[in-house]
Amino acid sequence: MQTDGDVWVCGSCSFEKPRDSAKEKAFQEATTESQSDEEGVVDMSDVDKSEIGPTTKTICPSCGHDRARYEMKQIRSADESETRFFTCVECDHKWREDDH
Repeated sequence: MQTDGDVWVCGSCSFEKPRDSAKEKAFQEATTESQSDEEGVVDMSDVDKSEIGPTTKTICPSCGHDRARYEMKQIRSADESETRFFTCVECDHKWREDDH
């Protein structure tokens, strides 16, 4: 749905629905409030890099070391597998692997 003046319009079927500015304002305030909440912020500046995240046995393409930290993220459509991101624990080289 996209806004067009004071109505919401569906881009697929052109269905229109009047906008409710009170609901939109309440939603925007709630979203902004949750984004500015800093209680969940963690200071990682004093944490040793070797203690961050899980590690796995894999060969670094830069230095040949056999351990890397990893994380997995869904960056493509939901029906595709996650992408694995690696960081070498020795040289901090970063690379990614996708299933093909």
